[in-house]
Amino acid sequence: MNELDCTACQMLVHGYLDKELDTVMAARVAGHLAVCANCARLHDQARLLKVSVKRHAPYYSAPVSLTANLFAPVAPQTRAVERWRKWFAPVFSATALALAVMLYVVTPASEQPLMDEAVSSHVRSLMGEHLNDVVSSDRHTVKPWFTGKLDFSPPVFDYSAQGFPLLGGRLDYLQHQTTAALSYGRAKHIINVFILPTQEADKPLQSQMVRGFNVVFWQENHMQFVLVSDLEKSELEAFSQLLKNGA
Repeated sequence: MNELDCTACQMLVHGYLDKELDTVMAARVAGHLAVCANCARLHDQARLLKVSVKRHAPYYSAPVSLTANLFAPVAPQTRAVERWRKWFAPVFSATALALAVMLYVVTPASEQPLMDEAVSSHVRSLMGEHLNDVVSSDRHTVKPWFTGKLDFSPPVFDYSAQGFPLLGGRLDYLQHQTTAALSYGRAKHIINVFILPTQEADKPLQSQMVRGFNVVFWQENHMQFVLVSDLEKSELEAFSQLLKNGA
């Protein structure tokens, strides 16, 4: 059989992230991730850890004088330096990695991991048949559907008159908590709106591109809003303003 089971895929996922697999095996892992939500979530978590370690790990350049002394062209010193590099460099590398992981764990999460997770959830929602748990353009149908399923009440509005009709809603999972996900349409484009509570202070609207998708984010009244779509940036920002003013 060419298909991978979950156990095999999870053993290979780190090699897949580091591009260490051959073409055939990488394709098999990618195929499994496309159809298995559990393995795809583990893949996304490992990828986010890798990105966060790179982002938060401190890097320091050695002073020029130290470098010159270490690698001065003196034979006895050179041999000593080579022995030092051979035996102790791996130790320092392991220590640096451990410190980087510790920094990742203790450093407060920024909005970037949330945006990355939202993009992954957006992609998964388009690949299967799970864009919505409740399909309706009526906000009075969609909003009550979330009652009892969340410990907060997400704002739900329909903007059909402005060209952004409400399509429905579903439950999602971002930042280790259950999240409200609303879907809106714009021509042939889908917009996912993720809403989740936060204890952080308000943050102004900001937008960026993540893995080819436009993402808009802001925090207001202890709620986080993340919009993801392949819609043009200016249109997504205009829709974001509608939501922001309505919320």
